[in-house]
Amino acid sequence: MAKHKEPVPEKSAAATLAVKDPDARLMLRVKEGDDQAFSQLVTIYHERLVGVLTHLIDDRQGAEDLAQEVFLRIYKARHGYEVTARFSTYLFQIANNLASNRRRDEGRRRVVDLKSGENAGDRPLEQSLAASSSLMPARQVARTELQTVVQEALLTLNDSQRMAVLLSKFEEMSYTDIAATLQLSVPAVKSLLARARENLRARLEPYVRQGTLRGARESAG
Repeated sequence: MAKHKEPVPEKSAAATLAVKDPDARLMLRVKEGDDQAFSQLVTIYHERLVGVLTHLIDDRQGAEDLAQEVFLRIYKARHGYEVTARFSTYLFQIANNLASNRRRDEGRRRVVDLKSGENAGDRPLEQSLAASSSLMPARQVARTELQTVVQEALLTLNDSQRMAVLLSKFEEMSYTDIAATLQLSVPAVKSLLARARENLRARLEPYVRQGTLRGARESAG
């Protein structure tokens, strides 16, 4: 008579994610008190996080400050960490929320400044470019101009579109991971990215036609 075999329990989704995602495993070590594992995560993600945040808020120093706040929040919440998504999804979800809060606060301050008659002035990047472009080699001017135009094009997108493009372009996230980060459905993310890319193409097409910014279309994704 054959022995009855007990079914082998399937791994939970969290356990599967922890096995597949080395950064989630690092964070689980942080949860257990391994501060060196946290330093590794900061090393892995700091520049990537600052890059995305800089494109989100158009302010490098502000992006550095926000990145520190993201890591601080993750560290403070370490004892309650559970693997429910890839670690990068967890990190960029926090970053997106902080960036949204910052933009909202800045919008309120800008309204107050305008009501009080204060001149907001040009953005530092534009002032610097206008003041120094004549002193730069032509190739560097073209590259800087391209970066400026692409950044300005990104800033015309709404918050969700911009974050979706950045995660797709720079982090090479899947639709599923972007959806988890933005707390949207996968079809919603696909629609968001399609609209964002169309908006970017429309914004950059005049420069491409003029031939002054070859490669702008590719840079926009």
